[in-house]
Formats: sequence, structure tokens, C-alpha cells
Amino acid sequence: MRYIKIGKIMRNKSYIKDKSLEISYQKLEPENLRLDKKNNNLQPLTSKFYLLTSKFFLLTSIISLLALVIPTTAVTAQNLNDHFQIAAENNPGLQAKYKEFEAALQKVPQVSSLPDPVLSFGYFIPKMGAQRAELSINQMFPWFGMLGAQSDAASLTAEAKYQTFLDARNQLYFQVSAAYYPLFELNRWKQIEQKNIEILEAYKSIANIKFKNGMTPMVDVLRVDIMLKDATTNLEILNQKEKPLLTTFNKLLNRNENAEVEITDSLEIEFVLNKTQKDSLLAENPLLEALDLKVKASMASEIVAQKQGYPKLGVGLEYMFMDKNASGGMTDNGKDVLMPMVSVSIPIFRKKYKAAEKEAQLMQESYSLQKQESTNMLISNYESTWFELQSQQQLIALYDRQTQVSEQALNLLFSAYSNSGEQFEEVLRMQQQLLKYEKMKVTAEVQYQIELAKLKYLTADEY
Repeated sequence: MRYIKIGKIMRNKSYIKDKSLEISYQKLEPENLRLDKKNNNLQPLTSKFYLLTSKFFLLTSIISLLALVIPTTAVTAQNLNDHFQIAAENNPGLQAKYKEFEAALQKVPQVSSLPDPVLSFGYFIPKMGAQRAELSINQMFPWFGMLGAQSDAASLTAEAKYQTFLDARNQLYFQVSAAYYPLFELNRWKQIEQKNIEILEAYKSIANIKFKNGMTPMVDVLRVDIMLKDATTNLEILNQKEKPLLTTFNKLLNRNENAEVEITDSLEIEFVLNKTQKDSLLAENPLLEALDLKVKASMASEIVAQKQGYPKLGVGLEYMFMDKNASGGMTDNGKDVLMPMVSVSIPIFRKKYKAAEKEAQLMQESYSLQKQESTNMLISNYESTWFELQSQQQLIALYDRQTQVSEQALNLLFSAYSNSGEQFEEVLRMQQQLLKYEKMKVTAEVQYQIELAKLKYLTADEY
């Protein structure tokens, strides 16, 4: 794949050769004029020879201009996978989404574990009868199925976070594409504008020669000069536009804003012919998958809320340290006591449990409504994107035909001008029209690629 670096302008070798020929001719021109003044009464043969020489130069100029007008674009494959990989590895926003997913995974072992046992120790001051101290340990157990429901809710929430991460990744890929193709457009516009400047310079040289030979008025030279200044200013503006576009693209990849970006010199357009069905459009979309998982997580949270309203069971042991009785009249005098214990929580304050259950139900309804809204927006965006794709496809074909016809018209006009020296204004107008169609075609190709990247995002297609 052949690449062109942003900010560097390719020169046409054939143009340089033609320019050298033109300069050589111009160097001979003062000498020819001097001879013309010396010999006012030229013989017909000499006049015909000069006319033949002039036509030969014009023919050479025509060939040179045709070489400049006819685009020479090599078909190269457009591949953004490297940029996608760099963005996926370095983009802080995407990394933040993945960290949220990892953090959500850490919630699973937290909610699926038993509460910590409680160990307590007490020492009687002053001593209470024969009891000196006591040591107890107690373990509470939630209601049956409580830990499993909490684990399910946390797992589904983590999975929803992962689907959100996938959607953010696909959206980042679209943003990278949407930032890359304007750079290609800028690069091609700069090439087209540079080619236009070279053609206008050649026109100016020809107009100068014809003016000096008395074949055309000075206004032709002035017209070309005005267009040259416009083209030079446009090229300067395009060069200034490069900086913000580079910054936007590089920051998506989280790298230095001045990092060099290599842009292909042509696009391989693959027209999409088959329209995706709506059911397959909604089948594996990460955004919709995330909302489905959130609904399931809320259903699991509702089960958790219900089970929280049930009693909690606790078991424990208490060990009491006993002192020996001084009278020594009691059986098992001085022996320590071990006492098993059972406890049960009594959830009598029901409002908080009912509120938690209602909260889970409302969240299910909220996520269902969000899914419906996202589905509607997805279908709407898909239809508008498909329309834009078809429109840009038609525009590409139109501008391609218009460019070809304009090239043919320009060649005919320039040939007529080279013979008669008339209608130079029409030559310039047609040249600018050709320039406009070339730029519009590049813009249509870029917009098509951006819309295609958007379609891939909407359909969750693999990049």
C-alpha cells in the first residue's frame, strides 16, 4: 500500500519536464522577437515556420495540461485496523469503561460471601459471682437463596457493564473513522489545489506568450493571475486546517497531537447493496444487550429485596471462665462453661423491604423503556444512515461522470483557444468547474466512508 504523508506535496515529474521545455522556449522568445523587429518583411515561408513553431509549443502545452488534468490514482486498500488497535489500547475513555467492568466483577465475591463472624470477649469488673470472663463467637446466615440472588444480580450487572464497554469500543472505532477520513479529504483537496495552481501557472505562461505575440488581450493574463491568487490562498487555508484535524485524530488515540499520520492516497469504495433487516439489526447490539441484562439484574435485585424481609439465622458459642468457689461445696466447682447459642433476626420494620422491592420493579420498567427508546433511535438512525449511503453513492457516480465530461469539454475549449486565441474566459471557467467536481467527488467518497463506518456501529458489525 502506497502512503502519502500529510503536509508533503507530490510533484508531477511529467510536469517538471514540460515546465523545463516551456522555460527553454521562453528563453528563446526574446531572440525571436528581436529577429522579428529586424526583419519586418518576413517571407511567407518564415511566417509559416513561426506559426508551426508556435502551434508546436501549444500542442506541447496541451499535452502537458492533459497530463495534469487526468487524475492518476492508484487503487489501494483502506485499512484502519492499526488505528483501531492503538485507540482501543490507549483511549482513556474506553479504558475507563473497561475498568468499570472490572470493578463490577469484584462485586460478585463481596455479595456472595457470608457476613463475618462476630467474636467478643468480656471481663467482669468486679467479679460477678464465680464468673470471671466470657468469650463468644456468633455467625449470622441470610435466608435460603439470598447469597445466590445477590451473586446473580452482581454478575448480571457486571455483564451489562461489559456490553456497555463493547458499545463504547464500537463507538470509538466510529469516531476514529470519522476523524481519519477528513484528513484524507484534506490531503486530496491539497493535491487537487496544487494541481490547479500548476495548471493555472501553465495557462498564465501561455496567455503571456499570446499577449506578447498580439494574439490575445492582457485581460486574459489578469484573469489567470486573479485565479492563481485565489488558489494559493485556498491552499494556505487547507494547510492551516491540517493542525486541528491532526489534533482531533491523535487525541482519540491518546498520543501526541503532533504525531505524524500516514494517509492513503486513494479510497477503495465498497458499495453496500443489501439492506440489513430490522430483526438482525437489533439482534446483537451491545447497547440493547446491556439494557436486557440490567432488566435481569433488577429482577434478581427484586428477589434479593424479598429475601431481605425474611429472618436471618445465627448460631454461636459462648465460653465462660469460672473461678473456684471457696467453700467448695458445689458439684463441678470451678469448671468453665460452654454454652451453644441460636439467634434469629425479626424483620418487623417492613417499609424498607417493600421500598427496596418497589425500587427494583421500577428500575425494570425504566430499563425496558430505555430499551424501547434505544430501539426506536437505532432504527431511525439506521434508516437515515442508509439513505445517506445511497445518496452519496449516487453523488459519487454523478461527480465521476461530470468530471469526465468536464475534462473533455476543457480539452476542446483549450484546443480552440490555442488555435484562435478566443474564449479564454471559458477555458478558465471550465477549469474551475472541473476543480469543483473533483473536490465534490472526494467529499462524497469521504462522506460515504463515514456513513459506512456509522452503519457498522449501528449494526455492531466487526471492524
